[in-house]
Amino acid sequence: MLIGTIRVDGGTRAVRVEGDTVVELDAGDVGELLNLDSWSDLASSDGPTRDIADATWETLVPRPSKVLCVGLNYRNHILEMGRDLPEYPTLFSKFADTLVGATDDIPHPAETTQWDWESELVIVLGSTVRRASEEEATNAITGFTVMNDVTARDWQFRTREWLQGKNWDSSTPVGPVMATPDELPGGVRPELTISASIDGETVQSANTGDLLFDPVALVRYVSTMIRLNPGDLIRDWYPRGRGPRP
Repeated sequence: MLIGTIRVDGGTRAVRVEGDTVVELDAGDVGELLNLDSWSDLASSDGPTRDIADATWETLVPRPSKVLCVGLNYRNHILEMGRDLPEYPTLFSKFADTLVGATDDIPHPAETTQWDWESELVIVLGSTVRRASEEEATNAITGFTVMNDVTARDWQFRTREWLQGKNWDSSTPVGPVMATPDELPGGVRPELTISASIDGETVQSANTGDLLFDPVALVRYVSTMIRLNPGDLIRDWYPRGRGPRP
């Protein structure tokens, strides 16, 4: 199943993608949908339809309770950089105010001269978990989407903490849709090529099967310290080829 959030007159609406059509669902956005009991039944229901070409995409989950991000997580790239494989995931956070729709314009802040792209895999949570077991973490992963983690590199490396480079207002496209695990090779441990291109040139490419800490392991690790809620996002690390680093 592919689901997303579109903009409609006066607000937003969760939708299911059916080929060249989107079917409107009885929820304002994907986050609201995932917080409903039996959301998957609702997501399969009939509703008004519109041509997908006429849809304007909102960010997938407009108000997640948290967006967690993972650094240093593609095994081969870590080794290519000459680094030791980390024992634990490197984590930081983003704020909901950074999120925008997948096709929205991204304003270039005047305060940065190093405005870089990063194409990322994103885990979408569909249930509340804390100190999740392997089974609980597996069941909590409701789908995957993508994010362009646009970053102010010059601000990121002002200090040893990355938050100030990662949290510029309206800077982070997410979506347009979430694919449920049954749509993907590997399910909750997907093996997918993730890439980015600029003006037709591929500038980034890797396979998510190379992740050091896979999605189930990340949900288990993060939920050990904090509760994860439906609609929360865990953004994985960039594959090799991201924007230039100072």
